[in-house]
Amino acid sequence: MELNQELIERITRLVIEKINLQNEQSEAHGTPFTGKTSYAGYPVAKKGTNPKEVVVGVGPAFQREIKKTINGLSLDDVLKNITAGIEEEGMIPRVVKILKTSDVCFMALEAAKISGSGIGIGIQSKGTTVIHQKDLYPLSNLELFSQAPLMTLKTYRAIGKNAAKYVKGEKVSPIEGVNDPMVRANYQVKAALMHIKETELVDVSIPMIEWRSENEISFR
Repeated sequence: MELNQELIERITRLVIEKINLQNEQSEAHGTPFTGKTSYAGYPVAKKGTNPKEVVVGVGPAFQREIKKTINGLSLDDVLKNITAGIEEEGMIPRVVKILKTSDVCFMALEAAKISGSGIGIGIQSKGTTVIHQKDLYPLSNLELFSQAPLMTLKTYRAIGKNAAKYVKGEKVSPIEGVNDPMVRANYQVKAALMHIKETELVDVSIPMIEWRSENEISFR
């Protein structure tokens, strides 16, 4: 059966309706859906002062509820490569978890605002990534990598390097993206489900926390 746009949208609507129904049934039985990891005890992320700092802001579900990107890359490896790219250019990575939003552009902007250099990277758990600058509008970013299914670890390393180059004021060549017109059709349902999960975990009461993975990723 051909997976056309209408079918994809219908499947997505049915999935969302099912999730909403499950939540309503849970509430009716006195067990409301919580679904949020507790981050009690994690330090709140504050504005940095080091002009060499690049802040990487990851999504609410990153490395906890979601451990792999939409095309199966380990989020541990994604983070290792981004931070390695930053360090290779002589800059200092700092990782925070953005809990107040699931929108990658806003994640990146929030990361940039608390970065000592004013440059930040946002990464959704499905892999979509943005390089941002603190004084730009949310959608006026430096670089956007929207086709997460086509991303590789080499791409993420290059993103880290480019972010560091923006800090240094060097001439930056935008990373060439691979384009596949079938990506949206092939991954739309999975992308919708992953975004729903990320959005469920948004917590506006705790905007940002200092973050390390469950495996205590080394950034060196």
